Amino acid sequence: MPELPEVEVVRSGLAPALTGAVISGVEVLDRRSLKRHDPTIGDFERLLTGARVAAAVRRGKFLWLPLDGERAIVGHLGMSGQMLLRTPEHPGDDRHARVRLHVEHPEHGELRVDFVDQRIFGSLAVDRMLPTSDGQIAGFSASVTGEWARSIPSQVAHIARDPLDPAFSESAFAARLARRDTGIKRVLLDQGVVSGIGNIYADETLWAVRLHPEQPASSLSLRRVNELLAAVRDVLGRALVEGGTSFDAQYVNVNGASGYFAHSLNAYGQTGEPCARCGTPIVREPFMNRSSHLCPKCQRRR
Repeated sequence: MPELPEVEVVRSGLAPALTGAVISGVEVLDRRSLKRHDPTIGDFERLLTGARVAAAVRRGKFLWLPLDGERAIVGHLGMSGQMLLRTPEHPGDDRHARVRLHVEHPEHGELRVDFVDQRIFGSLAVDRMLPTSDGQIAGFSASVTGEWARSIPSQVAHIARDPLDPAFSESAFAARLARRDTGIKRVLLDQGVVSGIGNIYADETLWAVRLHPEQPASSLSLRRVNELLAAVRDVLGRALVEGGTSFDAQYVNVNGASGYFAHSLNAYGQTGEPCARCGTPIVREPFMNRSSHLCPKCQRRR
């Protein structure tokens, strides 16, 4: 599933092409991709046609496009969702295309955004905007001006801030960890504690700070919590520079290009490979319905 770096790469690609653009037409090719749209607030196509996009914003793995008024298009990529920028002349024969937005940008002219989703776990929805609970900027975007900046879609309001968010509270993060007796990896994956971190970047972060995934979160000292947070930010930042982690053609940016962070992984997917620190083979252990990848020597449970 795309994590923070992959979604941020998509957001940063959409922002210059859609900010200030007017949606001139909407094609819903598969209504299953509207499963999170609440029809009681209006018809998806009618709500969007003629609306102007104010920005492209992200919190954790959620992406939204604020519209004029008190609504936004909320996108979740799920397992295989893509938002691809196209020219109007681009062939429309992609069998996995689910929704198409035709837009008119004041500088770039006519463009098309194709929401492509092979497995149909992702979605688009028009959602109501709510004031942020802390009064801070709602999420990460290139612009923080406009009434939309301190509003968040109702479907995203329960998601915690991510470590790259300027309004992320380090003290609140430490306090949440101190109250959790469960394993640290489980806490890192809890989007109500901290958002944007999935299996890949949790494994990479825990390898970086030599923590076992099952080490109780409450057992970490404040110093270790700060080291953990610094490692999370470093791993996410390096992944962003390399365009995210792409293992197949499903993880691409808005132009269809893959990321290269997979070549920099130290733990995730490295089963049997020597640890870059000590040479011990990386092992794979069952974790929930997934797996954890770790060095059994460097990451012993204390």
